[in-house]
Amino acid sequence: MLKLRFPASEIDYWAARFDPWWYEDQLVNEIAPRAQAAGFLNKPDFLVLAEWKTPRPRKKFQKNPEDYIQAVTHTALTTPSERLRIEVLTLLDGVSWPVASAILHFVHPEPYPILDFRTMWSLRVDWETLIYSFDFWWDYTTFCRQTAQKYGVSLRVFDKALWQYSKENQG
Repeated sequence: MLKLRFPASEIDYWAARFDPWWYEDQLVNEIAPRAQAAGFLNKPDFLVLAEWKTPRPRKKFQKNPEDYIQAVTHTALTTPSERLRIEVLTLLDGVSWPVASAILHFVHPEPYPILDFRTMWSLRVDWETLIYSFDFWWDYTTFCRQTAQKYGVSLRVFDKALWQYSKENQG
């Protein structure tokens, strides 16, 4: 059961406190439009986006060949199957569910939330024992979309609020 740890009336407050990493503008204004126009991510853009989410698997990310990145991300961006959309991305070396969710968040034209231990905490999920699955991801996606819509904010604003609230309040 997903439930906010803070009043929904504070979504804008917490989102406004979010300090974006230096290249989030690059993700939104350059990489996302380029990938949407092409129908896939190229390797340099994939590396920037994946490393934005988590730099630890950098060497694994780099092992992915250009043509494989393009084929996998093309499938994720064009399939009507929600399950295939997220799970195909995990075929890329180093790409976990959280990284896959970040790719969809920034590159897919439909709104997707980013899986992160901080957002999980803000929704009262025991993230330390969480095993990612399609069912969990879809419940999370649906909850975030519905909550953002109910309170008149974008999914990006809602995601920032969840992340920032955890950053300032999680022990």
